[in-house]
Amino acid sequence: MGVLDEKGNELPPGREGQVALWNGKEWTRVGDIVVQDEEGYFWYKCRADDVIISQGYTIGPIEIEEALKKHPAVVEVAVVGSPDKERGEVVKAFIKTSQAPSEQLKEEIQGFVKANLSKHEYPREIEFLDELPKTPDGKIRRKELREKERMRKANR
Repeated sequence: MGVLDEKGNELPPGREGQVALWNGKEWTRVGDIVVQDEEGYFWYKCRADDVIISQGYTIGPIEIEEALKKHPAVVEVAVVGSPDKERGEVVKAFIKTSQAPSEQLKEEIQGFVKANLSKHEYPREIEFLDELPKTPDGKIRRKELREKERMRKANR
């Protein structure tokens, strides 16, 4: 196993990239973004198709979701990249909340994340939902939300 950059070059420990398996002839990418530490352990970051590219920054949704979950009004959350003409993508959070959605709550949540993560990681867009789409085993379907965003922005 190894960690590859976007061009297929093997990365040294400490660098984030896509995990791949060597079959004796070539690398086969698995689809997960990881970091391998100095001891050879792999640390999972996110699925490769969940990565958000915004103004040249590579952003994983899991860290943002974890920060959002710490806000007392957030019950469930999913973060995806939403197409944006200027930035490529922006961070968008779909949130199920324990209180009535409002512009004030949106701004409060954005400020909360800004105070805990880098400036480029806060959700520029927030959509409140009564329920997040899930698989039969209860996992949030980010792919469905991502496709919904692409369709919505394409129809503008």
